[in-house]
Amino acid sequence: MPSTKLLYLENFSLLECESKVLEILPENEKVTLTLDQTIFYPQGGGQPYDTGIIESANGKFIVEEVRSTDGLVRHIGKLENGNFTKGEEVKCLVDGARRMLHSRIHSAGHLVDWAIEKLGIPWTPDPRGYHYPNGPYVTYNGSLDGLDKEKLKADIEQLCTEAIAKGREVNILFMTKDEMQSICRSIPNNLPEPARVIMFGSDFGVPCGGTHVANLSEIKSVTIRKIKPEGENIRVGYDVL
Repeated sequence: MPSTKLLYLENFSLLECESKVLEILPENEKVTLTLDQTIFYPQGGGQPYDTGIIESANGKFIVEEVRSTDGLVRHIGKLENGNFTKGEEVKCLVDGARRMLHSRIHSAGHLVDWAIEKLGIPWTPDPRGYHYPNGPYVTYNGSLDGLDKEKLKADIEQLCTEAIAKGREVNILFMTKDEMQSICRSIPNNLPEPARVIMFGSDFGVPCGGTHVANLSEIKSVTIRKIKPEGENIRVGYDVL
């Protein structure tokens, strides 16, 4: 079975698409649909999955969970009415409010990355971020030695507030690891090439496969909840309002 094409990788704002059913798997009270392409984000990279609906000519499917396995995106949920047939064309519709919330939280986490770099703090971003509504945080390799945590919280918030007020665009680029060297502070070893990079302006990028806002103004606001050591790392908790 061919891998599912991930349409959200190239377009932040796409909330609807046409797809073809590759597989239908009933299991207990749930059904799993696999499609040839999707706009539904599967859980991963510290971000929750999308939800929404998939419509066929004769049926409606409620997407309650989305997972990715071996290149295939599995849409898990329940058939509300009608039926679905392998090979038929269907329409995918993502819950826009849920997607926007997750995108705001995820983009805010990388905006915190940007602010820390602008402040000259010698921390390296760690990929183990948590971009969920219940207490999001970003993690860094580094030390708090010699730093005033309260001042640092205020400085990060101020830079984030200024960037949001300016309404800087967020863009998608695909580039090689060599091309990332001048704009990405941390480059994981296991990235495919070319890799997807989320650009905050022209001089700061983050390799990332998640969903994001198209403009920083959509984040609205960022507050720093706490900064604390976590083992050998530093955890920065934040919220969007």
